Amino acid sequence: MAKSKKKILLCWGTRPESLKMAPLAIEMKKSKQLQPIVLLTGQHIHMANQVMKLFNLKADYNLKLMTHNQSLSSLSERILKNMERMLKKIKPDCVLVQGDTSTAFLVALSAFYLKIPVGHVEAGLRSDDKYEPFPEEINRRLITQVADFHFAPTSLAFSRLVKEGVPKKNIVKTGNTGIDALIEMKRILKKRKKPPIHLDLNKRNILLTAHRRESFGAPFKKLCQGIQKVARFYPDIDIYYPVHLNPNVQKVVKVMLKNTPNIHLIEPVAYDSLVYMMQHSDLILTDSGGIQEEAPSFYKPILVLRNVTERPEGVKAGFSRIVGQEPERIFKETKRCLDNPELTKKLQGKPNPYGDGKASKRIIQFLSKQIV
Repeated sequence: MAKSKKKILLCWGTRPESLKMAPLAIEMKKSKQLQPIVLLTGQHIHMANQVMKLFNLKADYNLKLMTHNQSLSSLSERILKNMERMLKKIKPDCVLVQGDTSTAFLVALSAFYLKIPVGHVEAGLRSDDKYEPFPEEINRRLITQVADFHFAPTSLAFSRLVKEGVPKKNIVKTGNTGIDALIEMKRILKKRKKPPIHLDLNKRNILLTAHRRESFGAPFKKLCQGIQKVARFYPDIDIYYPVHLNPNVQKVVKVMLKNTPNIHLIEPVAYDSLVYMMQHSDLILTDSGGIQEEAPSFYKPILVLRNVTERPEGVKAGFSRIVGQEPERIFKETKRCLDNPELTKKLQGKPNPYGDGKASKRIIQFLSKQIV
């Protein structure tokens, strides 16, 4: 009589989580030992659904917890209350969470309360500043305390976990599952006859993304001043900005950047469009962790619009430079990149320091031996 498959609950709420957990769900469906069960908490359900559709996935459960301009406290209360109910109903053999979101921490905590093993995908990243990124830095540290299995994307992340006292037998260096998703999306785009979004490829393009919670208020206004200065100095370069739906982003951007002709404020784009935009950009300005990981696969220079990063591997490899939110620094570093094309040429052929596209397989191989 064949043994029944072990139930692995994969939980996520935001689009970045969706992108990094989708490859795991796809790969796990091939497993003879493990059964993936997908649960969405539903904070950014529109964006999460875009990813699900692109990768032909369906959720087994959707808690639909999103509320307008929600506070972290109210979100935490709803996730804890609902996850206890769902975990008792599903009875998983292991719960997988990804990264550093509040969803990831609260789901991990809920599983810990019920003594269900927790696996942490993308474990071990640290900025060493508890307010940047906020609240993600603390979320990561807390997940480490309750997780049983730690899937570190890089050697540095692995060593950080060991330094913090995590037993080596519970850590696996896997690469980042986000690179698995990126490689699959590049394959999908290559087969398409029509691009997912229109860009003027006869001009130089800058991709801009900025939405970090710790930048809200004065820092975000300074960031926008820096972008204004770049746009005015380079009127022949198009800046494409998919504007995050958070009201703290929307209200500033629409006042400060709306009437600059070569700044194109667009709705948040699906992942296939974002990958296409990265591929065809001459420079990327971002405060996104995921884009810091993905852009090296296109050999693009990246200016990180933050004061610290928990992803220093890209800086060390020469892909990224931290510039913060001060207008003059943003302008100076942007000008340095745009006026020196040899900087981009130096990146050609360098391996992406964040993964090789096999992270999901390594995670599943480990779990197949551990969850027995």
